[in-house]
Amino acid sequence: MGREVVVKEAMKTNLAMAKATITVLEAAKLMKKRKIGNVIIVEKKQPIGILTESDILKKVVAVGKNAKDVLVGEVMSTPIIVIDPYVTLEDAMKTMGKCNVRRLPVIENDELIGIITQKDISRMSPILHEISREWYDITIRDESHLRKQIFSGKCEDCGTLSTNLKNIDGRLLCDDCIDALKYE
Repeated sequence: MGREVVVKEAMKTNLAMAKATITVLEAAKLMKKRKIGNVIIVEKKQPIGILTESDILKKVVAVGKNAKDVLVGEVMSTPIIVIDPYVTLEDAMKTMGKCNVRRLPVIENDELIGIITQKDISRMSPILHEISREWYDITIRDESHLRKQIFSGKCEDCGTLSTNLKNIDGRLLCDDCIDALKYE
């Protein structure tokens, strides 16, 4: 069996961060603008909480509060549960289940570098299945058949994710790395 995928490979880096002193309305506008479902609340560049769409619905809208009058710090989820970028996706899912959360900010060297969500992990499942199938094809099928096939996954030279990898001498390479080989 192959190497397991880690959080850093599936996380998003499109983070929205704010201070606890902004209003829920301002945070909701930030979420809408960034097309994301959460804002990480920071103090001195360290995450202290998270405000999610669910927090807004349950703690503001459902109880009749006005989002213009409520500060994020009053309704954010805290303490925040974070995860290391080199934890496997399976372990990340276990942490989410155990802690009853759907999002985990990712911290590396005391710095917020991304966020992993249940949705991110579930999106990876079909990709992982496809990569596994393609790896089987590479290792089992006739080489001449594979030269014509295009694969999805990580380039084995530069590590870039691509949907246009080609089998060159038993390695999956992106177009840039194939071009570089021509000039060696």
